[in-house]
Amino acid sequence: MRIPGERVKRTRLIQTEKYVIAVEVELVIPVDDQSEPCYESETVHLLREIKEHAEREDLSWLTKKRKVYAAVGAA
Repeated sequence: MRIPGERVKRTRLIQTEKYVIAVEVELVIPVDDQSEPCYESETVHLLREIKEHAEREDLSWLTKKRKVYAAVGAA
């Protein structure tokens, strides 16, 4: 079900211990409450799926349409 409202694209970062994944997602500024953009359920599902693949270190899946960076800890 699509939420009525203006749609905007934003880059979100998903971080795991080894990787940071940049993914462009669509947010909706609902007509009824324009105070803050929100995610639709499909977007939430996608973000969870990306995090699961990142935690399994599934780079072949992650790199298909996303930018993947190595997370570097401070020394």
